[in-house]
Amino acid sequence: MKFRVERDVLADAVTWTARTLPTRPPAPVLAGVRIEADAQGIINLASFDYETSARSEIPADVAEPGTVLVSGRLLAEISRALPNKPVDVTLEGTKVMLTCGASRFTLLTMPVEDYPALPTMPELTGTVSGDALTLAVNQVTVAASKDDTLPLLTGVRVEIEGERITLLATDRYRLALRELTWTPATPGYSAVALIRARTLNDVARSLGAGGGLVNVGLSTGAGLDLVGFEAGGRHTTSQLVDGDYPAVRRLFPDATPIHAVVATAPLIEAAKRVSLVAERNTPIRLSFTDGQVVLEAGQGDDAQASEALEAVLVGEDIAVAFNPQFLLDGLGALGTDFTRLSFTHPNKPVEFTGQESLDGEDDSSYRYLLVPIRFAG
Repeated sequence: MKFRVERDVLADAVTWTARTLPTRPPAPVLAGVRIEADAQGIINLASFDYETSARSEIPADVAEPGTVLVSGRLLAEISRALPNKPVDVTLEGTKVMLTCGASRFTLLTMPVEDYPALPTMPELTGTVSGDALTLAVNQVTVAASKDDTLPLLTGVRVEIEGERITLLATDRYRLALRELTWTPATPGYSAVALIRARTLNDVARSLGAGGGLVNVGLSTGAGLDLVGFEAGGRHTTSQLVDGDYPAVRRLFPDATPIHAVVATAPLIEAAKRVSLVAERNTPIRLSFTDGQVVLEAGQGDDAQASEALEAVLVGEDIAVAFNPQFLLDGLGALGTDFTRLSFTHPNKPVEFTGQESLDGEDDSSYRYLLVPIRFAG
């Protein structure tokens, strides 16, 4: 195998392909990136850990086709550190030589014949805007559980009905729902899948950020349940989470007799300031009265803070308390100038939605439900 490739092209492709390599691979070959050079001038890079696969295609001047397996993390570090000149990659026996200007590196190869076969990218199910996917994933995954002892809740439930996709995530203390549109490959397509939140975050960051279209493939009920994403010559697949997701949609209230509207940015800043005195696991309190909301934290002999903001209140006065970080996560995910908080009872979950103006309609395409913390007083 022998080829020449631009340094930046190689570094970007190797870094992307190696990004999900396991720190402690179950087999040594799974720490490798497989490099395949074909006679048509295309280099295919691949990684796989039995759960997630990644493949990237880049152009190169291929003198001799071939396939090799080398340490992915080491190759990524070396390729990023090379000078900005073309890179010559040559296989010599059991070693790979990288030459770039005056820099020369030698890497040991791993037995490529021991490398597992990569899963096939599922058939195209539909396409979605990269920007819309990135926004939706960022809004929903804040509510997904980080606790791997509850694997079901580390996933995002994806419901597809025709041109509408609904993403749902919960960690039992909050629930996020986001609806967006896409273009299904088959009109009227319907499916439900549970995708790892970290997989969606990775896809949003690495494939959706370019702003183009992302191709999505979903394979369920055919042995291996997989989801695949492709954009810009990069492919990634991931096994779906197995299990029945809890029926969380019913947690959203049918009616909310009380609601308040507050400017989002000032509310975020005030919550950050007031929460500075909130000790670990203590809440931040929000008291809504006609024309204002007062934020408070701390009590007794501890440090205390309070701040008042303008607010529009419809219904009775109400006071609630929240985990400060969960509150800030929801406010930050809204992305609108104003926040509507909808209440049924001081001890019942509060629904957060966004709206563009103080007296406008709320946008129900994104909904964040947060369980309040009970407090004395």
